Amino acid sequence: MQDEDSSVVAALQQGNLDSDKLNKPERVLLEFVKQLTLAPAETTDEDVAGLRKAGWSDPQIAEAVYVTALFAFFNRVADAFGLKSSSHRELQIPPARFRPGSDE
Repeated sequence: MQDEDSSVVAALQQGNLDSDKLNKPERVLLEFVKQLTLAPAETTDEDVAGLRKAGWSDPQIAEAVYVTALFAFFNRVADAFGLKSSSHRELQIPPARFRPGSDE
């Protein structure tokens, strides 16, 4: 995240969405993006409604989906051609399959 302090960036690189530096709308959006990345077929209308409830507009939600999809596309192309960058950082995702929690 541009202009964020390094502790937020470090937490996000480790997949720690519980950082106290993130506000609730940011956390809800990042949980949605995580779900969209790990289990896109399990995304529901209720997930999108939760984003709206957190204050995100439909164009903002659509942009988050597009950016997430583009990163997935670029990663798959890079993987297909065996491209690796020395500056590439892996997101540390726990081995258990992600399950979104309640918004409450």
